[in-house]
Amino acid sequence: MNDASKRDFLKLGMAGLATAGVMTAVSAEKAAAQAATDSVLRTALDRGKLIVGTGSTNAPWHFENDAGELVGMDITMGHILAKGLFDDPTKVEFVMQDPAQRIPNVTTNKVDITIQFMTMTAQRSQLINFSRPYYVEGVALLTLPTAENKTFDKLLAGGSATRISILQNVDAEANVHLVLPESQVMQIDTQANVLQALESKRVDAAAVDLSTVRWLASRNPDKYFDAGKSWFSMLYGAALRQGDLDWLAFVNTTFATAMFGHETALYDAALKDYFGLEPPARHPGFPVI
Repeated sequence: MNDASKRDFLKLGMAGLATAGVMTAVSAEKAAAQAATDSVLRTALDRGKLIVGTGSTNAPWHFENDAGELVGMDITMGHILAKGLFDDPTKVEFVMQDPAQRIPNVTTNKVDITIQFMTMTAQRSQLINFSRPYYVEGVALLTLPTAENKTFDKLLAGGSATRISILQNVDAEANVHLVLPESQVMQIDTQANVLQALESKRVDAAAVDLSTVRWLASRNPDKYFDAGKSWFSMLYGAALRQGDLDWLAFVNTTFATAMFGHETALYDAALKDYFGLEPPARHPGFPVI
């Protein structure tokens, strides 16, 4: 390549040069052949479909809709990857797995990737690679829309009279007291019973995942209310086998493009459908990814 061609390449990129006739287009199959022989990137393209480990019982992440279709934010991220691989979001097989199998099924190659509301931690990253985060989870407060103290400010002002239900955990009470230091904390055995305590008015608010608050409040505004407070951020990322940098780079690029680039339609629709959120504005210029 002469100096002029190098300058054109840097200025136009591969797509621009192909349009200009400087070089011929490279198919996905030919491009994948450049990946390591044992890369999932090459394996998935040769197979003709993506295999994703996930669940089916936790809305809004992975669940069956009224038509019996598997849907949710995790499922959307799988479709986004399939579209990136094959320009067809339907070329994906979802393997149902218990949360305990999220890491083992990746490390034993039973699935190409796990997308199952998995919190990124340093300990887990010793066993698998994480993709870039596709959601920031947190703890939030769910209240009743008819309650006098349905907002966080009212709950805080209630002091020791404010009652909060939360799933039983060693750090549960301390986590609530980070934002409501004087509140009474009721630790309960199941998430369903945490919500039932709120519905029966035995507590003033339920401390649950932010995604759960957004899902319930947006789908049932006459039954649930978002008190407007979230804290304790946790990153959700997809799990990949360690040592496969070609696959990791592809997944990260595809997620970034779907969240911040020129192909945001699938991600934006899911964000609105499952969380009731309007997609953020993306402005050309300085990168924010």
